[in-house]
Amino acid sequence: MNETDLLDLPFHHEPVLLADVVELLAPRPGARFVDCTLGGGGHAAALLAAGVELDGFDRDAYAIRAASTRLQPYLDAGALRVHHAPFADAARVLRESAPGVLYDGILADLGISSHHVDQAARGFSFQSDGPVSMVMDGRDAPLSERLDNVDEPTLTRLLREYGDEPNARRVAQTILFGRPWSGTRALAEAIAGVAAKTRGTHKATRSFQALRIWVNDELGQLDVALAELPELLAPGGRLAFISFHSLEDRRVKQAFAALAGVGAPTDLYGHPLVKPRFRLVDRRKGEDRDPNPRARSARLRVIERC
Repeated sequence: MNETDLLDLPFHHEPVLLADVVELLAPRPGARFVDCTLGGGGHAAALLAAGVELDGFDRDAYAIRAASTRLQPYLDAGALRVHHAPFADAARVLRESAPGVLYDGILADLGISSHHVDQAARGFSFQSDGPVSMVMDGRDAPLSERLDNVDEPTLTRLLREYGDEPNARRVAQTILFGRPWSGTRALAEAIAGVAAKTRGTHKATRSFQALRIWVNDELGQLDVALAELPELLAPGGRLAFISFHSLEDRRVKQAFAALAGVGAPTDLYGHPLVKPRFRLVDRRKGEDRDPNPRARSARLRVIERC
């Protein structure tokens, strides 16, 4: 399937925790917002409907196309500006295109969309056979190419750290020995033959998560965003992250706690020696708030600039 055919694939994604995002970010007419992960445009549509001006980012050309089509009236009205770039680049792009501007709300919905899982041609899923790709940005090297240039110790470490795979070394050996793989299903079946047992999920799930995180540098992207996006907030502005696994959520939790001064030195009366510039607003769990099955593992955390 060529690039043109891929662009013609339907892009469907049901945004998770939509009501909570709108409630906690409190969009209002004239406010300046950033959606760092446009996806299918679900969160952006709700924010734009409240009257905000919004800059939307996505590294996935298919998401950019789908969101732009869905949100065309806002593009025509000048309320929406779309940027084909990963969310780690959002702060840099905004500083360059609108120097000095601060924002009232920023959202980053991490992880992959329903489109990535449901469209076998994207190479993320093993439920249907697809190419060994997993890239969100078609400009990046696919998984098949990455596997040709990684050694066993490195791959073992990635599978252990990003996938928590107990049999990481055996899985790494199996993956590297079996190259080139005909498709995602064959790769998953081989991994399942040596991976540790799981409860309620396919035995290749942990390894596929690890490989996807590695190929797309998801944690590296997140670390950059957590360091830079808070500085774009106006006083009273809020930053929200939606994460889907513990590796992401732990990073968000720790970064937000540091910004809010949690654990910072205090005086004899327990008052912080340096007044924090941010405060923790709320955290919510998808399993408690959203009936969408793919929201079960979602975690929403929000901070506010003081």
